[in-house]
Amino acid sequence: MSGASLGSLSLDVPFFSKSTQCPFCSVQCKIRLERLEEKNERPEISARGENNAASEGRLCVKGQNAHQHALSRERLLHPMIRRDGKLVRATWEEALTAATGLLASSSEAYGPDSVGVYGGGSLSNESAYLLGKFARLALGTKYIDYNGRFCMSAAASAGSKTFGIDRGLTFRLSDIPRAECIVLAGTNVAECQPTLMPYFNRARENGACIIVIDPRATATAAASDLHLPIRPGTDAALASGMLNVLIEEGLIDEAFIAERTRGFDELKQRALRQMPLSETARICGVDEQAIRRAAILYGSARTGMIMTARGVEQQTDGHLAVREFLNLVLATGKIGREGCGYGAITGQGNGQGGREHGQKADQLPGYRSIENEADRAYVASVWKVDPDRIPRAGVSAYEMMEKIHRNEIRTLFVMGSNPIVSNPNVSLVEEALKKLNGLIVADMFLSETAVLADVVLPVTSYMENEGTLTNLEGRVLLREAARPAPGECRHDWAILCDAAARLGSGDLFSFDSAESIFDELRAASRGGRADYSGITYARLRREEGIYWPCGEQESGSGLMFEKTFGHVDGLAVFSSPEQEEADAKAVSADYPLLLTNGRVLAHYLTGVQTHRSPTLEAREVANFLELHPAAAKKMKIRDGDWVQVVSEAGEFYARGRVTDKIREDTVFAPMHWGGIQNVNRATLPDLDPNCKMPGFKTTPVRVLPYAGSGQR
Repeated sequence: MSGASLGSLSLDVPFFSKSTQCPFCSVQCKIRLERLEEKNERPEISARGENNAASEGRLCVKGQNAHQHALSRERLLHPMIRRDGKLVRATWEEALTAATGLLASSSEAYGPDSVGVYGGGSLSNESAYLLGKFARLALGTKYIDYNGRFCMSAAASAGSKTFGIDRGLTFRLSDIPRAECIVLAGTNVAECQPTLMPYFNRARENGACIIVIDPRATATAAASDLHLPIRPGTDAALASGMLNVLIEEGLIDEAFIAERTRGFDELKQRALRQMPLSETARICGVDEQAIRRAAILYGSARTGMIMTARGVEQQTDGHLAVREFLNLVLATGKIGREGCGYGAITGQGNGQGGREHGQKADQLPGYRSIENEADRAYVASVWKVDPDRIPRAGVSAYEMMEKIHRNEIRTLFVMGSNPIVSNPNVSLVEEALKKLNGLIVADMFLSETAVLADVVLPVTSYMENEGTLTNLEGRVLLREAARPAPGECRHDWAILCDAAARLGSGDLFSFDSAESIFDELRAASRGGRADYSGITYARLRREEGIYWPCGEQESGSGLMFEKTFGHVDGLAVFSSPEQEEADAKAVSADYPLLLTNGRVLAHYLTGVQTHRSPTLEAREVANFLELHPAAAKKMKIRDGDWVQVVSEAGEFYARGRVTDKIREDTVFAPMHWGGIQNVNRATLPDLDPNCKMPGFKTTPVRVLPYAGSGQR
């Protein structure tokens, strides 16, 4: 339980004692918020976990203090317009007239594709769905994507190619304790999804072996039985080497392979040409016997799971790296039964649902393809428009920034995201956004992106905005509102409806509630891979969460692929590209270290919300760079010194944190700070060719003592 005193918090709006849902990670824990008795005019809010099937009543420190940012005095409570170079208060009439004027004038002068839309993985399903519809029908642009591109795209594309369906976990969270071996690759659950750790603890109590693959000795690695401290960017090689061991040791499930997969013969032929395990160990920087042991532990277990997260996925070969891990799952037949499966541990609160219903560049609702004629025709029939009115596929989030920089996109509408901090190659992104003829941002705060906007629209927080979200295991949950909207804040979906009406498409956006939007989403998803048609608000309130796919005559099941996979032939597909030396981002004399980035417990994404929480901000007030003592000694850096981190793309500054819990050739910085502390000022713009994921985990850098740090 956590109490927050008034301080920088605003309680001007009536507050109800009611259940809501954490706005942060993909577990989507339930919260009971209560206003406690006021003492000395300093009211306090208590937040405690409420039982649900995912979190089982647990809350982490972020969930305990999530109300602090929602009640912050820094909340935007009225619209703003840029006048004479400054953002000033405006009425909604003025702001919406200005915003739609910018959008319309750009379309008229340069065509509808001169407008871009940039969404977020924390939007509710209803808002994500409506944002996609707004871009394609109200604006007529093909250029829409979202920050989830930087989160789940590698796992999503790999899952789609391998299984025919992309869903975060192919199993239920409650199945984890049934696994005899669990491989956690590039995921730090203990800090990023801490309320899930009891599932893994129960698995260990049942005798499970937990293997962690991570260049850092994280809190998750500390709880493991075997830690492989891999060199960043070599996950594909490691997984391929493990598969070769499985084949050598006869630990493959030949019956499962024959009955339920295709492509194994080609993969087996590749294995014969594969580099020896000793060479794989050299490339990965991991002991050869440790790789062999990990493979045998997983292969010989009766049940087992492999889970990946951003450490594997945020690479320029992230798609192929995930597919190599999926090869292990298929080769051992460890999927489609209790205690088995693959899981991509989603980062954002609605990272799963956010990519299913249309704010991704190439998708329509229900995980349909925007290039598939039948899919286009079906969604058009729900929307009551001609299929030709729906634009074709656009480009990925970072590629939109490049198009802005080239003046191909002239006006940008951002909802629920902070692209100036989250994109790679930040210098280009800053230049691009400053080139825009118009920038419209809908947010709760003046983020680093919003301060550059021509129009800023204040939106409601998780405490005020009802809607559904889909957690990491594919369970759709209903988040109720806990209080009325403060000030002049409006729901994001209501802003879209009003803007669409001003743009001449009001008849297609005549919604009066989140539930009415969800009902159309249900129809639009019917028959798609992510079918929500059998899910209703009434059922969600009664059943407290429903797994998709869930058609109208179905009851969703959390365990996927028991009998068939999502491809037309019902089979899963092995991947067998030739393995190259996994050193695409080679270090050099100028850039001798590999920079990898990630999350810390106290903060979320670019920190727009968590930096407004006094309790969370006090835990980590500045960015830091973890570096090994041997590396620090070479560079004459002491613990706590400010350092400069330089790559080919740019530089950022952080406090040095010397620790032996990281590889000597690797440095790590969190992703939660903007300005000169923004790690993405150094991140290179190279993208995975399959899914357009940037290589956040493998940037060659040099680290220097910062001359202005006041070192002794």
